[in-house]
Amino acid sequence: MKFTEGQLYHIYNKGNNNQQIFFKKENYLYFLKKIRKYIYPNCDILTYCLMPNHFNFLIYANSKTVSYDLKNNNFLSEGFKILLSSYAKAINVQEKRTGSLFTQNTHSKNVSGNTNQAIICLKYIHQNPKINGLVVNLEDWEFSSFRDYCGLRNGTICNQNLTFNLLNIDKENFYGFSNEMILKADLNTIF
Repeated sequence: MKFTEGQLYHIYNKGNNNQQIFFKKENYLYFLKKIRKYIYPNCDILTYCLMPNHFNFLIYANSKTVSYDLKNNNFLSEGFKILLSSYAKAINVQEKRTGSLFTQNTHSKNVSGNTNQAIICLKYIHQNPKINGLVVNLEDWEFSSFRDYCGLRNGTICNQNLTFNLLNIDKENFYGFSNEMILKADLNTIF
């Protein structure tokens, strides 16, 4: 994955053959712990959502995001590589399975084309559990940053102030804003 400082990216991956990647609550929490260790130090996470068979992030590329180690490996790309590899190993042991858990490549799409593109991405990430019929209300999905933004949980993975500033979102109207319908045609701009 290549990143440019100051740009917004939609990062996502799914289970190999759309298979499940999270099997119980502890799996989601373990994945979030690994996000804090391997992803959080290397970018500004704006939003995230972990779904039973995939995940989505909206990130802001900062100076660390575009940095490389001595072997010319990008810190954020390596962070995702380590996160997914170590998580897959743990799940393979837990589920007594072998083989790939995730699709081969984690995708990143630059959504800095215009503010609307990034806003669609943010809304899509938070609406994902509702779109997929897992919940009726966005705040009912535990493994999304939506609860943090609504003040229902004191999450610290997402840089909320940066999100509100970059996307010019009114914090007081965030709940209604996030529930606004996304046009199917607009989704093509974020994948």
